[in-house]
Amino acid sequence: MNKNSIIFSITITFVIALVMILISFLILFAGSQKREEHFTNKSNMDASRMFLREYRHRGFSKELEESLQMMNFSVITDARLQNKILNDKNIKELHIEQRGRARVLIKNLKLNGIYYVYIQTPRGSYLLVNNNEIKNHQYTIIFVFLVIFIVFTFLYITTIKKLRPLKTLKDKVQNFGDEEFDISCASDEKDEISLLANEFDKSAKKLKKLQESRNIFIRNIMHELKTPITKGRFLTELPQTQENKEKMQKVFYRLESLINEFASIEELISTKKILKKKEYYLADIIDNAVDLLMCDEEDVIKEFENIKINVDFILFSIAVKNILDNGIKYSQDNRVVIKTQDTKIIFENIGKKLIYPLEAYYEPFFKADSVKSNQSFGLGFYIINNILNANGYKLEYEYEKGINRFIIY
Repeated sequence: MNKNSIIFSITITFVIALVMILISFLILFAGSQKREEHFTNKSNMDASRMFLREYRHRGFSKELEESLQMMNFSVITDARLQNKILNDKNIKELHIEQRGRARVLIKNLKLNGIYYVYIQTPRGSYLLVNNNEIKNHQYTIIFVFLVIFIVFTFLYITTIKKLRPLKTLKDKVQNFGDEEFDISCASDEKDEISLLANEFDKSAKKLKKLQESRNIFIRNIMHELKTPITKGRFLTELPQTQENKEKMQKVFYRLESLINEFASIEELISTKKILKKKEYYLADIIDNAVDLLMCDEEDVIKEFENIKINVDFILFSIAVKNILDNGIKYSQDNRVVIKTQDTKIIFENIGKKLIYPLEAYYEPFFKADSVKSNQSFGLGFYIINNILNANGYKLEYEYEKGINRFIIY
């Protein structure tokens, strides 16, 4: 265990506290035992004085026995029983006293929790039994100590459990330098450390999403810039006519649009984008999407009603552009038909059915097993899904009689 850790410090604190409590209880236990012996010896001395005073005048009489009974003492006069008790190996001598010329020997004894006074005189030996009820606090002290020990142990275990997320948190933080954000340290507890772990868990997920958006941003740039760059390189090899200059300007406009598009996507995925939603005509969004895609007009067949939709114009155009791009790329005739049904926007193309459920394509960098999919980075549907969700829309897929149908609703 690390000597500088909080858990080590708390463990040492608990151990020291328990040791101090143990020492305190040992002192109390020893003091209680001494107090018990003190009061017992005092009552024994009072009984022995009274016994010797009356015994000196009248010997052992009925009156003396009654006086002892009033002091809660009884007398054993049977020599055999006396010897049995006195010769027991467990008997303990507490105090021995010998009195002067009378040659009287007094012993305070204890056997099996019972106190005795042995009085030996020249005329005989007597064994007094102390029947006084002695308040023994030793068992109470032991009980209280056990209760406190159990409570301290429970508090220690509870405290260590509370600190356990802190150790997990420390281990996870060490991985942050290596950009390992795929962690989980959330807790259902409500203490400060668990709340800290929960906030750290949220931050890690945000950082993971931000890292993911950066990767998507870079890979999408690499993919999308190929088309305008290829067209630009081709135009530079053609004669510098006015028509070719206009086409070159469109290429640069396309590059500028792509950069703005990528910035919007990156902000959306990293949860920083504030949507600017307004009502726009569907035709304007479709036209903008076609311009972004830089495809031929005849590739997009418009059979829709020019309805109004409340969306972020730029982002929704990007989503539509990606749907058109996928529709043209994977269709058999390189065409997409756009229709409307009430508030639904429908994109149809002739082609094969999707191999996997639509939700599978929402994963970033997901690729189906086809030649054309190897030409992309598998980001189209991921971007579409994020943009539609941000605008309050969903995407549905249907396949019927050789026609793929993607429905925004």
